[in-house]
Amino acid sequence: MATLKITQIKSRIGATAKQCANLDALGLHRINHTVSHSDSAIILGMVERVKHLVTVEVVAEKATKKAAPKAEAPAVEAEVAEAPKAEKKAPAKKPAAKKVTKTKKEE
Repeated sequence: MATLKITQIKSRIGATAKQCANLDALGLHRINHTVSHSDSAIILGMVERVKHLVTVEVVAEKATKKAAPKAEAPAVEAEVAEAPKAEKKAPAKKPAAKKVTKTKKEE
């Protein structure tokens, strides 16, 4: 998937509550603020709602690294199988919350 570079170019003053919520969800908080998001249907839908407030640029996707040769994979699996199992620790207990009582003056 490609990456989108979204920049807010206009103020949210005068925008509807849904448009402000979409700007917040995109991570845009001020004019000339830029964020990067993956190209997904959800992001494109949010951008469509606020297209008059933002500009969108498509950034070319970087080349991914090639997978390691298959010959090395069994050796790694053997090392994982020989590794000693970690001991399980009991989760730490949270302290009990203190009861707060109000005096008659505070009420």
